[in-house]
Amino acid sequence: MSPNDTRPNFLVIVADDLGFTDPGCFGGEIHTPNIDALGNTGVRFSDFQASPACSPSRSMIMTGTSAHLSGLGTIPEFHVGRYSIPEYKDQPAYLGHLSDRVVTMPELLRDAGYYNVMAGKWHLGATKAHSPKARGFEKSFTFLLGGGNHHGWEPTLKPEDYKYKPMIRGGRDGLYLDEDEWTTNLPEGYYSSDYFADRLVSYLKDRKADDERPFFAYLPFQAPHFPLQVSKEYIQKYHGRYDAGPERIREERIERLRNLGFIPRDAKPAVFQTYPKRMSNRDWEQRDDLARKRSARKMEVFAGMVERMDYNIGKVLEYLESTGQRDNTVIFFLSDNGAEGTQLEAAPANRNVIPGLVKYFDNSLENLGAPNSFCWYGNRWAQVGTAPSKLYKFFTHQGGIRVCSLVSYPKWKRNGIVSHQYCTVMDILPTVLELAGVQHPGQEYKGKPIEGILGKSWNRYMMAEAENIHDDDTITGWEFIGRQALRKGSWKIVRLPPPWGTGQWELYDLSSDLAEAVDLREEKPEKLVEMLRHWKEYAERNGIVDIKTVEQAYAYQEEEWTESDLEDVV
Repeated sequence: MSPNDTRPNFLVIVADDLGFTDPGCFGGEIHTPNIDALGNTGVRFSDFQASPACSPSRSMIMTGTSAHLSGLGTIPEFHVGRYSIPEYKDQPAYLGHLSDRVVTMPELLRDAGYYNVMAGKWHLGATKAHSPKARGFEKSFTFLLGGGNHHGWEPTLKPEDYKYKPMIRGGRDGLYLDEDEWTTNLPEGYYSSDYFADRLVSYLKDRKADDERPFFAYLPFQAPHFPLQVSKEYIQKYHGRYDAGPERIREERIERLRNLGFIPRDAKPAVFQTYPKRMSNRDWEQRDDLARKRSARKMEVFAGMVERMDYNIGKVLEYLESTGQRDNTVIFFLSDNGAEGTQLEAAPANRNVIPGLVKYFDNSLENLGAPNSFCWYGNRWAQVGTAPSKLYKFFTHQGGIRVCSLVSYPKWKRNGIVSHQYCTVMDILPTVLELAGVQHPGQEYKGKPIEGILGKSWNRYMMAEAENIHDDDTITGWEFIGRQALRKGSWKIVRLPPPWGTGQWELYDLSSDLAEAVDLREEKPEKLVEMLRHWKEYAERNGIVDIKTVEQAYAYQEEEWTESDLEDVV
C-alpha cells in the first residue's frame, strides 16, 4: 500500500458452522495454529453473539443492522420447496436476499476509495442482481447458496430423482459466480477452502503497483459446513482422537475453557439435548462398536476440515506478512452461528430432499469424508462445539448464537486478552467505518431511504479509552423460524415452539446461568414483563412475523425413524 494512504486494511474471515470451542485458542483440541496466533495476540470474545443461521449473520456483517431489517430474517431455503413458509411471502423482513433498504460495508468502503474483494460463500442472494458485484465488491468468486459439495462434485440427477424439485439440484448450474459470470468450470482438484483462499490472495496481488487504495477483503469459508469432506491425510491426523465419545471430549473442552478464562470455574454446563427425543438415552457406551466408529470418524473428518481451513487462513496471513501489510490490517475472525446439530443424511424426512443421497453417495465407514460421501456429525458432537451453552445452530438459546470470535490489530492497546464484553456481529461494520474514517449515511443513501446501524464500534474500548462496548440498556433480538429471544444486559428471554419447547417465554440471567438452565419467569415476574415489552417493540420495529406452519414442516416426526436410522446417529 502506498504511504500516501495510511488508512488500515480490513480482512473479515467467516467460518461456516464452526463451534465455539472448536479452535485451539477457544479450548479445542483441533490443530489451528493460525487462528490461535491471531487470537493469542489479539482479543478473543467470550460473549460474542451472531444469529442462529448463516444468511442472517452474514447480512448483519454486511450492514451493521438486524437480519430482519436487512431482508434476511431467515435463510433463502425457507422460501422454496418443502420447507417454504407461506407467512413469509412478500414480507420485507424475509426477502431471501439483501434488501435495497440497507447499504453494505463494501458499498460504503468503495465510495471511500477502498479496493473490495471477496472469495467464498455469499448466501445473500442467488441472482446477479443480488450478487457481491451488485453490492460493492470489485472482484469476487462466490458460491451463492447455503451448502454444497466441497469438491464441486454434484450428481447428475434423473427425472425420477426430483421428488421435491424446488429443494434439490443436479450439477453445478447456478452455484458459482466468477466475477459477474456464471461458471461450472472449476479447476481440477478443486476444494472449497483451498480455492477461496488462493483466489483471495490472487485478488490482493492483482492491485497495480500504483494503486494506493487500502483493501477490504472478505473470506467467508464454506467449511466446515456439511457435507463433511476433506482429504485422507487430514482425517488420518485425528485417527482415534474421538474414540472416547462426545461426552468425554466435551468435558475436556469445558475444563480448557475454564483454564483459559472464558468461563468461571464454577460455571455449570448445559445438559445434552437430543432430538428426536427417543434417542435421548443412547449415550456413547450404549452404542454398538460400528456406530461408535462411524460417529468418531465423522468427527475426525470435521476436525480435518477445520485444520485445513486454518492452513488456508495461513496462506493469506503469509501474504500480508511478506508484503509488509500485516501491521496495518485489522483481521476479524468469527463463526456465523453455532455448530450444526442436524443429522441431515440420517433423517428419513430428508432422504428424498438431499439430491440422490442414497442413490449417488457412498456413506460407508471407509468412504466418509470423500467427495462422494455426504454426512454430518449430529447433535451430540455439535453440543461439544457449543459447550457450555444450550443447544446449537437454528436455536435462539446460547448454543445457536454465541460463537467464537476474535479481532487482531497490532495498533490497538487491548491485545492478548479474553474479553468478556457483550458484543454482536452487527458491531463489525461500525468498527470498520470508524477506523476507515467513513461516516455511515444514516437514513438515506444516494437518494433512497435506508435503515440505520444497530452495532457499535469497538475502537474506543480497544484503545482503552472506554471500559465497555455496550451498556446494560442495549437490546438485541433474535427470531428464526418462530424461535425467538431478546437480551438486555445479562437478562435474556427465549421462546421455542413445540416440539422443541413449550411455546412459553422463559427468563434467564446469563450472569449466573450460562447454561440457561434456571427459568426465572415465576421468580422475577416484573423482569419478564419488562422484557416482553421490549420484545413487542422490537418485533414491531423489525417486521417479525409469527408463523404457524413451519414447525410441522420442519420437525422430524419420531414415528418416521427406524432402528436402522438411529444406528447412524449419536
